[in-house]
Amino acid sequence: MPRPRLRRYIGYRHNNYHFKPQGIPLRLLKEISLSVDELESLRLKHIKDLDQEESAKIMKISRSTYQRILYSAYRKVTRALVNGYAIKIDKKME
Repeated sequence: MPRPRLRRYIGYRHNNYHFKPQGIPLRLLKEISLSVDELESLRLKHIKDLDQEESAKIMKISRSTYQRILYSAYRKVTRALVNGYAIKIDKKME
């Protein structure tokens, strides 16, 4: 039986749920979903300029979990940028 997921702290609520290449209708694009956790990890690392340990404490998760979330976010954003996909930000937490 898997361990229950702890509630994570998300300090930012976004209003935009899609980011896409300009000039192409959303219905014609493939989408990559970015979780709220992944968006928060990017925000803490690159907007707040916090290191992984500080960011993990703020999100109330372990450093290794934070690192996995951040790496997943990097992969998804990179794939979207390189391949011209839309990025959909999930409204709910994972």
